[in-house]
Amino acid sequence: MIELIEEAKANGSRTEQACLEIELSLRTYRRWLKCGKVQADERPGAKRPVPSNKLSDEEQQAILAACNQPEYASLPPSQIVPALMDQGIYLGSEASFYRLLKTHDQLHHRGRSQAPKKKAKPTSFAATGPNTVWSWDITYLASRVRGQFYYLYLFEDIYSRKIVGYEVHERECGKLASELVQRCMLSEQCFNTKLVLHSDNGAPMKALTMKAKLEELGVQSSYSRPRVSNDNPFSEALFRTLKYRANWPSSGFNSLAEARDWVQKFVTWYNNEHKHSKLNFVTPAERHACLDEKILTKRRAVLEAAKAAKPHRWSGSVRNCEPAGTVMLNPDKPENMLLEEAR
Repeated sequence: MIELIEEAKANGSRTEQACLEIELSLRTYRRWLKCGKVQADERPGAKRPVPSNKLSDEEQQAILAACNQPEYASLPPSQIVPALMDQGIYLGSEASFYRLLKTHDQLHHRGRSQAPKKKAKPTSFAATGPNTVWSWDITYLASRVRGQFYYLYLFEDIYSRKIVGYEVHERECGKLASELVQRCMLSEQCFNTKLVLHSDNGAPMKALTMKAKLEELGVQSSYSRPRVSNDNPFSEALFRTLKYRANWPSSGFNSLAEARDWVQKFVTWYNNEHKHSKLNFVTPAERHACLDEKILTKRRAVLEAAKAAKPHRWSGSVRNCEPAGTVMLNPDKPENMLLEEAR
């Protein structure tokens, strides 16, 4: 790093700017370079004062002896410390117990339960336009025969909320899903786009035929985290809209043909008539065709004209008429939400 800074200085750069570029403070640079020579790193051999609150050897042995007593041997420090305090004994904080047990290699997971594992952060994807991020899932459609169900395969574009493909079958199968996704991409003409397909961890979603088809089509697959129910929110929200329609047959469908006919009518209504609240009340088809900005601009003009005609009825600006913008899949939590969870 010193050589790079010296090379930059030789070529006319200021020392401060060179340090800023390499992300090194000017004070550290001057401490490292004295009398034209790079000094040795003295940190490993530095003498650091012993903390005044450090536990003595006798106190450490007392904590270890308490933890190894038969009645406490199977308890964590979070249980041992309160139990000792109930007896009028305080040897140290829970953090001191944990730190000391770890130092002496006595902090291990025991019991039949699995050891806690760090869960990987879900990958975030941004849908900036149509056919960039899709979500899909399978839901049950009950029949009038108890125990018999039909299965709705449904693919949705999360940017526009448009249903880009659907089918109803009598069974769950990865082969049927792989054939459907190819037909969806054919109808949308998006074979050469960087498409992300998100789903949960169901068997059809992770079937070898489905994975092979996605790899063949150049589609990046994305999956929910295990046992996390809200990692596929777009498909789940769409299924709720479907099953809470006023004409939803709560007693079940008489046949597969009837189920397919009902779903077809729902998809037509949803894509072309339903004004979606998350899209600022334009239909998914209008959003998918990138007509939402034009429609919302026209609405704003109507509102502005109404406000100009009767300004005394308006206490502020007109309602928001901006397009929905980018849609995020598994967005990062803002810092204020993380702080609230920490508290």
